[in-house]
Amino acid sequence: MRAAVEENGVAVVVIPGEVFQSRLSGDRWSSRPVVPARSVLRPDDPTLRRAADILNAGSRVTILGGAGTAGAHAQVMALADTLNSPIVHAFRGKEHLEYDNPYDVGMTGLLGYASGYKAIKEADVLLMLGTDFPYTQFYPEDAAIIQVDIRGRHLGRRTPVDLGMVGSVRDTIDALSPLLKQKTDRTHLDRSLRHYRRTRESLDALAVNDRDRTPIRPEYVAGVVNRLAADDAVFTFDVGSPTIWAARYLTMNGRRRLTGSFTHGTMACALPHAIGAQTAHRGRQVIALAGDGGLTMLFGELITLPQNDLPVKVIVFNNSSLNFVELEMKAAGVVNFGTDLSNPDFGAAARAMGIWGRRVEQPADLEPAIAEALAHEGPALIDVVVARQELTIPPAISAEQAKGFTIYAIRTILAGRADELLDLVTTNVARRILD
Repeated sequence: MRAAVEENGVAVVVIPGEVFQSRLSGDRWSSRPVVPARSVLRPDDPTLRRAADILNAGSRVTILGGAGTAGAHAQVMALADTLNSPIVHAFRGKEHLEYDNPYDVGMTGLLGYASGYKAIKEADVLLMLGTDFPYTQFYPEDAAIIQVDIRGRHLGRRTPVDLGMVGSVRDTIDALSPLLKQKTDRTHLDRSLRHYRRTRESLDALAVNDRDRTPIRPEYVAGVVNRLAADDAVFTFDVGSPTIWAARYLTMNGRRRLTGSFTHGTMACALPHAIGAQTAHRGRQVIALAGDGGLTMLFGELITLPQNDLPVKVIVFNNSSLNFVELEMKAAGVVNFGTDLSNPDFGAAARAMGIWGRRVEQPADLEPAIAEALAHEGPALIDVVVARQELTIPPAISAEQAKGFTIYAIRTILAGRADELLDLVTTNVARRILD
């Protein structure tokens, strides 16, 4: 337990069965809890001085924050105010930085959008706080980079850094802040905020009932769930397209939690993560955003919900495909194959297990169904039939990816599957033109 707590990870204890048959004398029991040790961890003074010199000299400083900013929200906001810096968050930093943040410009990376990408690419200094953001193509080419991480082995692991600092984000900012000069030029910050507002408006414009057209937009599903969920809801999500909808449409407020397979990208994790969260927080609303492929991989776990009286709410994004795999194949110029899913009526299957279940195919039925599911006292599942060909384009497309999409289109037509290409165009181009 001490290893798990101090290393903030997994530990395994193996106990032979016969040990449980032994008795421990009454005076051998201990009631001492295993809690994290508290300490102050920051760089030394010369390193802090060097960091301050780089930041004070910069005219376009951008902060990129990750999970290491947990518990340091106030410190990061004060730092951004001093530096007039836009704040870009990695996915694991979303729940810690997105709320009450007047400097927020969203995300970058494969799940992100243009405003976060632009704020980093235009920076002359990038300050990385508690993040191991892995996508090297989204780092700036010419900026000075400072990285703060509690794990020294992660410094410079993703991109070369000009200064690496070992320390907690909170302790490091507390020690660094007195050395910084208040910046007065807000040009970089204001430009980034304007770009973010435009980007956010364009994303939110997709999270609507598209004139009752079917299949339902997955963005609309995520938007309705976000709006109707409790203020302290715990969200879990499957790896695949639900990851994108969670990243772009779930709003964090300082009380909500967001958990998934951030590091390993493990499929089928939404339901088991939700089971764990609901077991730990019996009275809290837990919502699993599940893909149809992910759910069917661990379909038997649904019976755990009524078996253990866990009121998890499962929202299934049912597009009859391994959707994210299809997107990767399109980008590589490959005609989709082996990604079709022959799905059952998940709502009916849930009811057969003693779970409140419903299938939604019409946009007008979506919001009432989600509201009813969230209000249900026990476990509930909604099977939502969503658009299969919804494209989720990252903020930067390489020439190779653009070439891949072109090759995909040509090969799809040559394969006699022009209807698939027409569906792709109808879903993504025609809708946006009409909007």
